[in-house]
Amino acid sequence: MSGVTRTETVPAFETNSEKLNGGSIARSAGLLLEGKLVAFPTETVYGLGANALNPDAVARIFVAKERPTYNPLIVHVADTLAAKALVLDWPEAADLLSEVFWPGALTLVLLKRGQVPDTVTGGGPTVALRVPSHPVAHALLRSAGIPIAAPSANRSGRLSPTTSDHVLRSLYGRIDLVLDGGPTSGGIESTVVSLVGGMPRLLRPGLIGSAEIEAVVGPIERMLPLHSNLDSAALLSPGMLDRHYAPRTPLELTADGPQRVEELGSQGLRVGWLRRSDTLEAVSESDRVIRVEMRRDAAGYAAQVYAELHALDARGVDRIVVDAVPETEEWLAVRDRLQRASVPE
Repeated sequence: MSGVTRTETVPAFETNSEKLNGGSIARSAGLLLEGKLVAFPTETVYGLGANALNPDAVARIFVAKERPTYNPLIVHVADTLAAKALVLDWPEAADLLSEVFWPGALTLVLLKRGQVPDTVTGGGPTVALRVPSHPVAHALLRSAGIPIAAPSANRSGRLSPTTSDHVLRSLYGRIDLVLDGGPTSGGIESTVVSLVGGMPRLLRPGLIGSAEIEAVVGPIERMLPLHSNLDSAALLSPGMLDRHYAPRTPLELTADGPQRVEELGSQGLRVGWLRRSDTLEAVSESDRVIRVEMRRDAAGYAAQVYAELHALDARGVDRIVVDAVPETEEWLAVRDRLQRASVPE
C-alpha cells in the first residue's frame, strides 16, 4: 500500500435518533467524493465506505482495516442500472435475482468493466455488487452519485459491527466519519453468489438462504472453499478466509456447553457462554460465567450473535463458549460465521 497515508482524523459522530438528516447525508457524500472514508449502516452490518472508482480512496480502506489486499470488497450501488454499468456481462440469472432480492442482502459476483479499479477486486477479474435496502445507505448512494466500496467497518478478521459504537471501538482515529443509523437489523453479512461461468455458485452464505435463491434460478453450487490467511492469491469473494468474523477473545464451539463451561471455570477462567434457549432471557452472571440466552430461530440468532460477542469482548472474559447450532440449511450462514470465528489465530 505504498504511497497511502493512514488517516489520523478523529471520526465525527452524526446521529439523530429518529432519522439522519439531509445535512449528515450530504456531508458524508461530500467526504466520499473527496476520497475520505465514511462508515454507514446497512441492513446487514455497518460498512466502511470509499468511492469505488477512486483507487487511492479504496486503498485507504485496506490501510484502515489492516486488510489483505487480495481480499476483494463489495461495491454498493443505488440500483440495478448502476450495477450494470460496472460489469461486462449481465446474465439472465442476474436479472432474475436482482428483481427479487434487490434492494436487499444479496451480493452478485460478475465480470467487471475496466473502470472498476483492481484495488476493489483484489486484482481479480470480477466485482461483487449489492443494492442495500437500509434507508441511510440508500440515501448516501443517491446523494454521492457514485458506487461505494464498503467492507464491514472493523479491523480485518474481527467481528463485524452492528452499531456505530462497535465501529468506533475498532476504527477510531482511522476513518473520517461514522453515520449512526442505530443497530442493524440483519446482524450478519450478505449472501454472495457468483454468476460467472455455468451454474450459479454460493461463495458466502448470508441472510438470504440457498433455498430462496434456488426458487428463483434453479440449482446452485454450494461448495464453500476456505482459504489460508497466508494465501496471497485474489479471492473470489469477501468472507472466504479460514479465520474471520472473530472476537478478540478465543471462541470455541461445543456440543456440550454446560460441561465445557464447568471445565473452564474449574481452571480459573472467566467464561462467556452463548446458550441456545426456547425463550429470550436476560443475561445471567455468576462469579465465573456470563450466560447469554440466544434465540432458537436462525434469523433471530443471526440478528443477535455479533452484538453479544462484542459485549462479551468488552466484558473481558477469558474464553467464549458457544453451543453448537443445528446442521441444517437454515442455519448455514450462522454456522459458517461461528466456525470461522473459532479457528485459532
